[in-house]
Amino acid sequence: MKKIKLGSEGLVLPVIGLGCMGMTGFEEGNMYGEADEQEAIATIHRSLELGGNFLDTADLYGPLKNEQLIAKAIAGNRDKYILATKFGWEIDDNDKVTWAINGKKEYVKKAVERSLKNLNTDYIDLYYMHRLDKNTPIEETVEAMSDLVKEGKVGYIGLSEVSSETVKRAHAVHPVTAVQSEYSLFERTVEERDVLKTLEELGIGFVAYSPLGRGFLSGQIRTIDDLPENDFRRAIPRFQEAHFYKNIELVKAIEAMAEEKKITSSQLALAWIMSKGILPIPGTKRRKYLEQNIASAEIPLSEADLSKLENIVPLGTDTGKPYDEFSMGLID
Repeated sequence: MKKIKLGSEGLVLPVIGLGCMGMTGFEEGNMYGEADEQEAIATIHRSLELGGNFLDTADLYGPLKNEQLIAKAIAGNRDKYILATKFGWEIDDNDKVTWAINGKKEYVKKAVERSLKNLNTDYIDLYYMHRLDKNTPIEETVEAMSDLVKEGKVGYIGLSEVSSETVKRAHAVHPVTAVQSEYSLFERTVEERDVLKTLEELGIGFVAYSPLGRGFLSGQIRTIDDLPENDFRRAIPRFQEAHFYKNIELVKAIEAMAEEKKITSSQLALAWIMSKGILPIPGTKRRKYLEQNIASAEIPLSEADLSKLENIVPLGTDTGKPYDEFSMGLID
């Protein structure tokens, strides 16, 4: 598989990664439908066979169960994978999420030890702060992360859902290798807020999570009832009536273009992201979709293709907020 240099610190990755969040449920609920551990592990193994060895997880997912699943999947082959995980959503000593964000030095150290144990490894390739702790100076959090690099527990550091200002302050303490934010044809806030421009100026890589608009761009969702009863997406404005049917019309136009090229709408959406030099990490827990996603790395798009696609969903199109009000309040 083609490779991309992420940031300027030396991290080289496949041009497409694998988001693992949906491979486990969350507490009693499901993430993107029911999880199947055996198929999830088989998906991780298939990804490696195809050259996709970059896995993205977080201590929040499960909580903790997702990292434990990955440990099981990569057992005996740790050195063949590049692992990214995240901390920041506070998890207490009973493995419960408190719903506070904690970026204090002591918590960073506690969180990394827990992730190392759950991943059954002695180092994490890329360690992200999942959300900004607005009550702790970013300098304190990044200093703690920098210590982890010096101790050999972490290879590179990253931030998630942060503003240009936060990126600049963090980068002044320790070189940031990657910033991860939601990014897709349906969600381009990082462009509108000039975050991508800041990253380019500082030589920091960008990783796009939910590159398929949380499944919308796959074309698999046609009515709100296509989402399982306890699916977290039902709480997201993008999937609610005010936006849902307008979004379906956009998806149909994207599908028509994909059909002309004899590819799927998902593949077109992913190829569009990669054409910008951005690394997408589509989440899937099934080999079938993983193979389709990885195949999108080989799809060339011309300037005319890109222009046509961006005319379907122009920058600034309102497809609905990506989170409920509480979660939106935690974005920097």
